[in-house]
Amino acid sequence: MKVKEYEVPEELYYTKEHEWVKVISKDRVIVGITDYAVKMLKDIVYFSLPRINQEINFMDSLGTVESIKAVSEIYSPLTGKVIKVNERLLSEPELAYNSPYQEGWIVEMEPKRLDDELKLLLKSEDYAKLLQNL
Repeated sequence: MKVKEYEVPEELYYTKEHEWVKVISKDRVIVGITDYAVKMLKDIVYFSLPRINQEINFMDSLGTVESIKAVSEIYSPLTGKVIKVNERLLSEPELAYNSPYQEGWIVEMEPKRLDDELKLLLKSEDYAKLLQNL
């Protein structure tokens, strides 16, 4: 779905801080930042990413994204263990801007409390309403 000029894929879950989660299986999710977030940041120049096997709690920092405008925290939408990072972002940070929901993903995680924490996130319709009010 499209809200204003922002893409909001319907199969994802969202945070109010503009991260997204794609559930692959009960023990594997992919996390990234939304189209809205990357368009607000504009020219992204750098990512700091977590370590493989790093345990991260719900809404703790996963790392940062730096643009020519600002440095922003990336919050973890779920509690879990980082099992993979998108190392391409280190040399090609523009991937997040050009393809935030495909090539610009940030981490894969093994969630610890998936069912409970998904209830705390926004579904696409709710995230779309949030964007309408910005």
